[in-house]
Amino acid sequence: MSASVHILGPQFSNFVRSVQYCCEEKGIAYTLGMTLDGEPIGLRSPAHRALHPFGKVPVLLHGERHLCESVAICRYLDAAFDGPALQPADAWGRAEVDQWCAVLAGYVDQALVRRYLLELVFPKGPEGSVREAEVAAATPEVGRMLALLEAQLGERAYLLGDALTLADALLAPMLDYLASLPQAAPLLAPHPGLMAYLERLRERPAGRRVLVAPSFD
Repeated sequence: MSASVHILGPQFSNFVRSVQYCCEEKGIAYTLGMTLDGEPIGLRSPAHRALHPFGKVPVLLHGERHLCESVAICRYLDAAFDGPALQPADAWGRAEVDQWCAVLAGYVDQALVRRYLLELVFPKGPEGSVREAEVAAATPEVGRMLALLEAQLGERAYLLGDALTLADALLAPMLDYLASLPQAAPLLAPHPGLMAYLERLRERPAGRRVLVAPSFD
């Protein structure tokens, strides 16, 4: 089956993985990587900024059109392609998914990924050391976000009920990365429901293909 869309971005990006997760759930054929028309494209190069004015990833390429910003991309994929719906049909249910997508792409990503995880995975201290003060400052907000997510999950199978939605696709790579860090184990330990939820996301066919060990080449 030939690819119908291309996801511009490296597979280790959590937002690239979210778009990839949506494609897998919908059964959309895709290619993936920092290439444009089969040629390598530099991150934040002029060619990249022509597709995303802020030089971010992912960017979705579909025929002659391109679309940036992860939540917009995921909504488009759900609306434009056949396959299981990743948003409810009713207006209120769809608004709840939109609400959680905004929360996850903004506040949760900032707390879990930008301010905590990246400090540990890509240390910026002297001689590549971890900036322990930055990690310590970020840790309380990680705990607060995990408690918020566990409370939202409650007894549900997924964040907004019994069916997986775009919100789950956004959260899956963040939680998967966090759970891979030994330093995060004490933060996750008080949230067994959230960890069981992560295992459900990992065990889906999409999770098995997307939530893989990252390559930073």
